[in-house]
Amino acid sequence: MPLSDPAGATPTAVQPLEVDVAGATSAERRALRVLQLDAIFVVLAAVTWKTYELDRFFIPKEFVLHLTAFAGLIHLRRNVQAPRMGWVDVLLAMHLILAIASGVFAVNHWNALRGAAITASSVAVFIVARAVAAAGLRSRLLAAVAFAVVVGCATSLAQTYGVETDFFSINRAPGGTFGNRNFVAHMAAFGLPVVLLVALSARSVAGWLLGALGSAVVAGTLFLTRSRAGWLAAAGALLVLFLALLLAPALRRYGRAWLRTVGIVAIGAGGLAAALLVPNTLEWASANPYLESMRGVVNYEEGSGAGRIVQYRRSLDMAADNVLLGVGPGNWSVHYADYAGDGDPSMSGRTPGMTANPWPSSDWIAFIAERGVPATLLLVLAFAAMAVRGMQQMFSTDDPRVAMHAATLLALLLAAAVAGMFDAVLLLALPSLLVFTAAGALYEPPESRLRVGALPRRIATGVLAVIVLVGALRSVSQLVAMGIHEHTNDATALRAAAIIDPGNFRVRLQLARGGSGLSRAARCTHAHAAHALYPSSVEAGRLSRSCD
Repeated sequence: MPLSDPAGATPTAVQPLEVDVAGATSAERRALRVLQLDAIFVVLAAVTWKTYELDRFFIPKEFVLHLTAFAGLIHLRRNVQAPRMGWVDVLLAMHLILAIASGVFAVNHWNALRGAAITASSVAVFIVARAVAAAGLRSRLLAAVAFAVVVGCATSLAQTYGVETDFFSINRAPGGTFGNRNFVAHMAAFGLPVVLLVALSARSVAGWLLGALGSAVVAGTLFLTRSRAGWLAAAGALLVLFLALLLAPALRRYGRAWLRTVGIVAIGAGGLAAALLVPNTLEWASANPYLESMRGVVNYEEGSGAGRIVQYRRSLDMAADNVLLGVGPGNWSVHYADYAGDGDPSMSGRTPGMTANPWPSSDWIAFIAERGVPATLLLVLAFAAMAVRGMQQMFSTDDPRVAMHAATLLALLLAAAVAGMFDAVLLLALPSLLVFTAAGALYEPPESRLRVGALPRRIATGVLAVIVLVGALRSVSQLVAMGIHEHTNDATALRAAAIIDPGNFRVRLQLARGGSGLSRAARCTHAHAAHALYPSSVEAGRLSRSCD
């Protein structure tokens, strides 16, 4: 049945907003289940090993990302109808190839493997999501992404209102199972358009109400995080959606979208009011923390904003010295000390010669410095190609479903790109899984003259699956070594951890410092290994030189 507009107009040749194809195969439905379940698992994945305060959140999520990508590719290779290839796929593939090439020449190959594997799994998830959407299962996949975003925000709210668990970090509350409030805010920003889409396209009033309440949860969480990057990204996404309602012909005439939007705004306002007025356990240093954050959104003359400017300039100096391939994925932290000046805020005050964070405060600065200018341009072009296609669909279609999907894709890409200008987003597993899953579900490529035969596609899928599997094994080895290091100081156990994960700098350094049962030669082996991983580390350098 055509959609009836409350104003009396009935758009021509318009289908229901979401119709799944009944003929989807069992393999396609299994691929859907993989993406649905792992979208939720990636949000919740964390361990309690506080020695690894960042990695205890990131590495379990990386394992989920790799497992999702591998399982999805297996279905795609054997049973699921592969989506037609387009230039976006080519651009993403070329970006991945350059990332791998960059990693080959990196100083720290273990960091490079970790970073390149996240990119490989992101590309794989994008391809699998496109195949699932093409099978007519788009709405179910997007609903799962929206639900995962709400669940992630719920963990942040739980910490906000007093829930205590070792799976939360107290250092950057309310981070929930993300470990950092900024990472929750990034997800809320790029996830909000998907949650709004699910609410607007719900088939029933009850579905719309659940979506609207989910939007309120996301908006309230975003407000409570005080993340300026998240606020800017969300503002950009909401502006895109508002302009789409005003300018896209199919949406401008579609009265139900307007009525539901008004209701969502009202419920969202209630959520923001509750976030502001309901007492919570957050302890901000400022008397008016939210007003202070609003005033400092674009302040780059002091505080963290000034520190970012210093970091960006010196990271671009690094990029200028390594234009073609960069210093290798994950290797920014290995080289930054060579460019840092005295008192650089990006350097750690507790571990001389090491950066405070393993990545710069910007996806795009990281891509340029670590993977080089060509790889970064390829990724930008892939995002731009999806955005251009979305704009074409949004303004040319008479179908409000297509227009909504196109507008949501634009808002999603903009939010991820804006948040990535000020923090690490696509460098991390959770945002990569959710962003590329949603983008793959929303993107509908145009007809292309690009033709790729079945055999080359199978070979490419197989190679990608192998890379993803290596990434999963790398994550498992890291988790095992982390668990050993967390629970024992026994030299024999730590040597086993170093064998399982040769790239674990903490384990190498501890063994280099000595311990019962360790000969000088063994200590020196680990000292040299630690110094090779991070040549700028003052402690690793001292221990290595003492062996000469």
